[in-house]
Amino acid sequence: MPHDTPLIATIVAGLGLAFVFGALANRFRIPPLVGYLVAGVLVGPNTPGFVADASLANELAEIGVILLMFGVGLHFSLKDLLSVRAIAVPGAVVQIGFATLLGVGLAWLLGWSLGAGLVFGLALSVASTVVLLRALQERRLIETERGRIAVGWLIVEDLAMVLALVLLPALAGVLGGQSPVDDHASLLTLPASYGIWGVVGMTLAKVVAFVVVMLVVGRRVIPWILHYVAHTGSRELFRLSVLAIALGVAFGAAKLFGVSLALGAFFAGMIMSESELSHRAAEESLPLRDAFSVLFFVSVGMLFDPFSLISNGLPILATLAIIVIGKSIAAFIIVVVFRYPIATALMISASLAQIGEFSFILAELGVGLKLLPEQGRDLILAGAILSILLNPLMFLIVDWMKPWLERRAGKAAAPEEARPIGPATEPGQVASVAAAPEKEREDGPPPRTTLAGHSILIGYGRVGSLVGAALKEAALPFLVIEDADKTLAKLKAAGIETVAGNAANAEVFAAANPEGAKRLILAIPNAFEAGQIVLRARAANPTINVVARAHSDAEVEHLMGLGADTVIMGEREIARGIVEVVTGKAAVPAEPAMAMKPQPA
Repeated sequence: MPHDTPLIATIVAGLGLAFVFGALANRFRIPPLVGYLVAGVLVGPNTPGFVADASLANELAEIGVILLMFGVGLHFSLKDLLSVRAIAVPGAVVQIGFATLLGVGLAWLLGWSLGAGLVFGLALSVASTVVLLRALQERRLIETERGRIAVGWLIVEDLAMVLALVLLPALAGVLGGQSPVDDHASLLTLPASYGIWGVVGMTLAKVVAFVVVMLVVGRRVIPWILHYVAHTGSRELFRLSVLAIALGVAFGAAKLFGVSLALGAFFAGMIMSESELSHRAAEESLPLRDAFSVLFFVSVGMLFDPFSLISNGLPILATLAIIVIGKSIAAFIIVVVFRYPIATALMISASLAQIGEFSFILAELGVGLKLLPEQGRDLILAGAILSILLNPLMFLIVDWMKPWLERRAGKAAAPEEARPIGPATEPGQVASVAAAPEKEREDGPPPRTTLAGHSILIGYGRVGSLVGAALKEAALPFLVIEDADKTLAKLKAAGIETVAGNAANAEVFAAANPEGAKRLILAIPNAFEAGQIVLRARAANPTINVVARAHSDAEVEHLMGLGADTVIMGEREIARGIVEVVTGKAAVPAEPAMAMKPQPA
């Protein structure tokens, strides 16, 4: 019996081809997102063969944006957000203004109207939420100061675009476009009869109302729901509650308050982060976040017409130059003017050197209002695709430029700037702008430890903190490699030496002096990441004793095969403890709780 299943066909074709081309991209050491974009081009209307439903793909991609911003909110707090307002707000506003002016200039050269230029410039000024966050997550920067600045900058851009989306219909007639017929189907659409200032006032009032509702009502209701569901003992219900809260708040924010779906989801995550169950919520939503973010890149690829590269070659190059070069230079200068380190300025500029979902929405609105010609939409789509493809290369260029620029900045610095400026900040505090040397240390490679004959403890979560406490009680020298700012602050307050970052990073791991270490303890739950660290440790010190944790026989075999000396499987240890309590004697399980390499006779 034949079935018309466009949704299933779109998901299967999108995820299937994304997997194939993502795996090929990874094989050739190219970022997988390039493969996802190629998959989108192949299932799009501009190439022969199967054509997926573009409208369904866009809605599925929107779910990915919601879940991704929700996940970022889970790692944020209101205090984190407010701590970067001094740079994020003026930086985003100035950068949007500069990019918009560049867009207006290119529109003038192409013979478009001022209204078309404004829409075009605004579309080029806002970075893609998904691309920026994926880049930060891959480099473990979300919870660093640089990551907080980038996310704060992104949120200000999103707020500016929400304002633009409600202002454009009211200003369409003035700018030479076609004023829309009043439509009250959505509270996001405000009638032009309100006037410009009326529309601005109503928009700001809605945003403020949403924030107040989230801070007053959401702060009490959301954690209460999580704790109630957690006490039912049903993992299925807990996962469902997390997804329902994320999607429900995002949808309600858009329909009732005119806030973007992504921004609503971010606030939902940020409120949920105050709950003790936030880490579990993040774990439960991670698989869906990854799957739907892949569909976002597929949906972007579907919009791209490869033949437009020939018909609009020079305008596309000019558009790409504004996105990749113009925005990057503006962001770099702004961050440096605020006296942040070169590394921070470079990372922010690379993160913003692309455009995405808000750009597509603005382009469609501009065409619908007769403000933007269809050529403008084509240029925006081409600029988005190419800038997303080039974004990983931008980070490579940034890594290459960073040492040279820092040397130049060091030569140009006044002598007094190189002198020590006093004690470091207190544990848990964010360094002030004046404490430039402290920021340089945070952004650059971490200093190498002076410890020798010590233990290197990777991760300080539920398992790592217990191991660390035992090492400290036994007076055994050790240090902790951790990438969570809050945990690092607690460790420093307790007088425990730390190395900030991801141990899979060569510079971070080298700072722990693995050559002189006696033992490596892997307390992180991710066996694949742990395997990379085992290989790095064995290369640095073949005699180091490696102890790891695992959750399955396959993980035990994987880690032992890579060189771990001892792998402890948590589930077996739990079973042994239960047997000892029940029987009152030491358990002798059928399989050992830990796997150990045979020692030479």
